Amino acid sequence: MSEAPKQGCDQWGPVVHAFIDGELDLVRAAELESHLAGCPDCRAEIERVRGVRQRIGQDGVRFKLPDEVRSQVLAALSREQAISSSALQPRQKPASRWDRFFRFIRDWSFVPSLAALAASAMLFVNAPVPDLGIEDQLLASHVHSMLADHLVDVQTSNQHTVKPWFNGRIDFSPPVNDLAKDGFPLVGGRVDYIGGRVVAALVYRRNGHVINLFIWPQARGGQATREHDGYNMTDWSSDGLVFWAVSDVAASDLAAFRSSFIRAAGG
Repeated sequence: MSEAPKQGCDQWGPVVHAFIDGELDLVRAAELESHLAGCPDCRAEIERVRGVRQRIGQDGVRFKLPDEVRSQVLAALSREQAISSSALQPRQKPASRWDRFFRFIRDWSFVPSLAALAASAMLFVNAPVPDLGIEDQLLASHVHSMLADHLVDVQTSNQHTVKPWFNGRIDFSPPVNDLAKDGFPLVGGRVDYIGGRVVAALVYRRNGHVINLFIWPQARGGQATREHDGYNMTDWSSDGLVFWAVSDVAASDLAAFRSSFIRAAGG
């Protein structure tokens, strides 16, 4: 049996499986993702559970109920139904003590109970496991960064301070640019947890609105702007990194931010 996450993570241990199953509400999931950014123990536990589930889901690994057992389950359920129906029929004469005794044994026999248990197990084993998509995770982190007063870990508009701050905290070097001249001043940066890894998050503002720019290594082509639950999102890739910008600004403003950042990073 595996151990729960350690080092003061008792409050998160019970919800790790709910997080993987996609059963946490948006705010709670975002809080856990923020915790994961700085907790290697919880990240390791989540990766371990996901790995086990992936192996279980492979062909030839997942348990398949034998046809013989399925037939026995259906037969036992039919007997239970027949017993329930007969119990509703009017009796011709009062039941004796022995009649009541044998009826008790019949109604509470082990086989029907086992049948119900097997049927429940069959539903559980074959139930699909939901998972949060990348856009849902990004949106949750964006919303949580504003709700939990954790917008930045390093607060400064100086790009030469923010960029070296990431050294030793992530395993890549994100481009950092102050875009104040284009109307997108830099607020600071933080580390976050998206898609099963620690990522860089740069924070910008546009007329009082927050723009979170998430960055991590990944080969990805194309770029697009889309709307998700009332927020606009855009993504692109460059120099082996993938970029996702999330904000409630207008789609045109977010597209302008993307163009400004790409231009500054390339120049």
